[in-house]
Amino acid sequence: MPIDLICLDADDTLWHNMRHFQATEAALLAILQPFVQARIAREALEACEIRNLALYGYGAKGFTLSMIETALELGGDRLPVAAVQQILAAGKILLKHPVQLFDGIEETLQALAQRGRLVLVTKGDLLHQEAKLAASGLGGHFSGVEIVSDKKAETFRRLFARYQVAPERAVMAGDSLRSDILPALEAGAWAAFVPQQQAWSHEAAAVPDAHPRFRELACLAELPAWIDSLG
Repeated sequence: MPIDLICLDADDTLWHNMRHFQATEAALLAILQPFVQARIAREALEACEIRNLALYGYGAKGFTLSMIETALELGGDRLPVAAVQQILAAGKILLKHPVQLFDGIEETLQALAQRGRLVLVTKGDLLHQEAKLAASGLGGHFSGVEIVSDKKAETFRRLFARYQVAPERAVMAGDSLRSDILPALEAGAWAAFVPQQQAWSHEAAAVPDAHPRFRELACLAELPAWIDSLG
């Protein structure tokens, strides 16, 4: 059956993202070095991030708030105001980082656009995601942009209904098993997993190898050929 709708993740699918979060985390660990070991600080930050997702959602602003909260938890009254200022500065650098596309993305999007409507499906802070898309220069390839608070099966069901496409004629491609692959499969679509070396453990899940609508790709450039095989 041919594919009519091609949904693509943004962060770490079209452009680099986690490398910037990891650099910001390294800055936090350096700031907290006088107070706590790096391993403890890293574990505390991850726990704080996950705890705060329901309040802040995903993205650089929530990450910055979690860094400040972690620093206050670990440093207590010993934490100087200057340290908080440094964390805020690191968060602003994260928000302003340059958008670096993966190799061949422009050509891949051109090939995909010949096979179906392209919709960007990304989660995170609205303003920051819009800014990154604008900086990427890729916006003209997409017939729709969906910036959501989270990606669940119901998110994709609503999306397919909005674009008036049957789930079995839609494909989702991204680097997160938890957010891109499993919910799209549950909603009845096809799903292509494009793993990246730098990945947040929160987005990990078991690979659904036996699922008939699932495929793991080495890179996004392999997606057009897989879509052709589905038709």
